[in-house]
Amino acid sequence: MGVALVTGGTSGIGAAFARLLAARGYDLVLVARSTDRLETMAAELRATGRSVELLPADLSDRKAVARVAERLSDPERPIDMLVNNAGFGMHSSSLDPDVSEFDRAFEVMCRAVFVLSGAAARGMVERGSGSILNVSSTAGFLTMGAYSSIKAWVTSYTEGLAVELRGSGVTVTALCPGWVRTEFHERAGIRSGGIPNFMWLDAEQLVSAALRDVDRGKVISIPTLRYRALIGLAGLAPKSAIRSFSGAISSSRRKPVVR
Repeated sequence: MGVALVTGGTSGIGAAFARLLAARGYDLVLVARSTDRLETMAAELRATGRSVELLPADLSDRKAVARVAERLSDPERPIDMLVNNAGFGMHSSSLDPDVSEFDRAFEVMCRAVFVLSGAAARGMVERGSGSILNVSSTAGFLTMGAYSSIKAWVTSYTEGLAVELRGSGVTVTALCPGWVRTEFHERAGIRSGGIPNFMWLDAEQLVSAALRDVDRGKVISIPTLRYRALIGLAGLAPKSAIRSFSGAISSSRRKPVVR
């Protein structure tokens, strides 16, 4: 099948992408901060017969992002699919005078996505084929502070890149999941006990659906009929209603992030 590079590929949605891409026959380049986790995931994937290359990198560090971009740009070792998955939940309020968490979130979930997508796209356009998938969130359709704003940017940027690459043979997809059963919420310190069971998604099923959407060339991938219906209704609702709904969610739990 080729080679896929996955950022944040050692846990949660990223690990599900790594496993399912390996099952499809892709060799992997895995990017994550933790060398130990990279080694553990690599051992699992290599046991299936796939080749796995490890790139330890903290994507909040611009020098590290440049190293990953250099790997994506290497014409001798082409990347056929890029999955920009690295991300994290946010704790700080928009009123917090300490903007360090937002700075890091911007670097990882905006700037790194922009730089790595561009690096991958240049080589893919030259070859006339390839796929870029950016993990966004249904939070981007709501108005729940900085995280919503960042994910709204990811979705909008992905749509713009898809327009720019139309006809090139390169597909670009924004995956917009809701609540997914991974360690994401626990690591972010987000209360999730009040979320109804029917709103939870399985990471493997989510990724399977996302890869089918990539195969079809879809630009926006929203998992399950229930989430597509909810986001469709959100698009029709007055902005004031969206703000009221977002405020109700925000007040009901300490860290109102979906992913």
